[in-house]
Amino acid sequence: MKQLAKRITQTSPKSFGMFQKAFETGRDDLIHMELGMPSADTPEHIKEATISALRAGKVHYSDLAGLGHVRQALAEKLVTKNKMDVDADNIIVTNGLTHGSYATIMAFLDEGDEAILLEPYYPQHIGKIELAGAVPVIAKLDAANDFRIDPAAIEAKLTPRTKMIVLINPCNPTGRVYSREELQSLADIAIKHDLIVMSDEVYEDILFDGAKHISIATLDGMAERTITLFAFTKSYAMDGWRLGYLVAPKVAIGALMKITTNDVTHVNTFIQEGALAAVTGDPAILAELIAEDFEKRQMVVSRLNQIPGITCAWPEGTIYAFPDISGTGLKAQEFAERLLEDTGVVVEAGSFYGECGEGHVRVCFGSVSLEQIDTAMKRIQSMVSNLVKADA
Repeated sequence: MKQLAKRITQTSPKSFGMFQKAFETGRDDLIHMELGMPSADTPEHIKEATISALRAGKVHYSDLAGLGHVRQALAEKLVTKNKMDVDADNIIVTNGLTHGSYATIMAFLDEGDEAILLEPYYPQHIGKIELAGAVPVIAKLDAANDFRIDPAAIEAKLTPRTKMIVLINPCNPTGRVYSREELQSLADIAIKHDLIVMSDEVYEDILFDGAKHISIATLDGMAERTITLFAFTKSYAMDGWRLGYLVAPKVAIGALMKITTNDVTHVNTFIQEGALAAVTGDPAILAELIAEDFEKRQMVVSRLNQIPGITCAWPEGTIYAFPDISGTGLKAQEFAERLLEDTGVVVEAGSFYGECGEGHVRVCFGSVSLEQIDTAMKRIQSMVSNLVKADA
């Protein structure tokens, strides 16, 4: 066999963290709070629209950028809800947000270019950057400052090779929803240094306590340098559908489509009708799904804060809590592995998201029922109590 391409041999293997470790145990009593997967079923009106499209024979090749009427509906949503100045020609329908980020990175990063990620980061972005032959550069955020965007930390990482900043807002894993002031500080850097911003906004709808999501592309001078990524994954419990969309300046759409049309041609035709049903459907259905996430957040965070050695900030958005477990005396990975072994509760070590996540674990409350949360919190309480007894 000929030697593998450099892009493969020099790319970090994709890690599935605690999910892989949990799978290897073979246990059937696990409570999975490590995966960012909604527990709810996809709403019926979305399924029915898709089934109807399939039965109507919408099974053939279609628009390469996505069905025109679907992109038009998405544009109307973006104008009304996200306050973006766009139309259907700014949009490409993608196979989930992951596909959108891959297309963006491959279209904009050359070998040797650098892309800045804010830490704690989403690990999947690193492999894509490396596949492009580019270099991920880490700007660390401070837990003591609530993981706020730190312009000084970003500026310190800039070099002549810097080409992109990767943003996740609302943020996985911390649950932060960045303020306009924070976003403006990042925008100022991007404009000053002529950088692209890739903004992952998959959690745009899942907001708590009056938090407001702002798309950075709406700030002055940012529309022409921002690729914004959305998906139906979290909001509409459609993770298995692999359905999302990207929004870009029109001058970039052709370049992005060179990637999307070469790797997938276009997204499955009939499931795009499900996307249309989601974005045009009764908003009360989405509100109900988010209300369920709110109730789960309340239980998880309040219960975690009752456990000695654990403190947990209230996430402003997403389906994750990011508790500080350093008071237990265990490192993040050690805590997660011991929790799995002793109790069957699976959480992700904060260190999986970079050094800044050390001392934390990510707990996904969106992936489980209230009953499972109750059981999981009792198991965590028991394990930590046993740690205290062992140290006494």
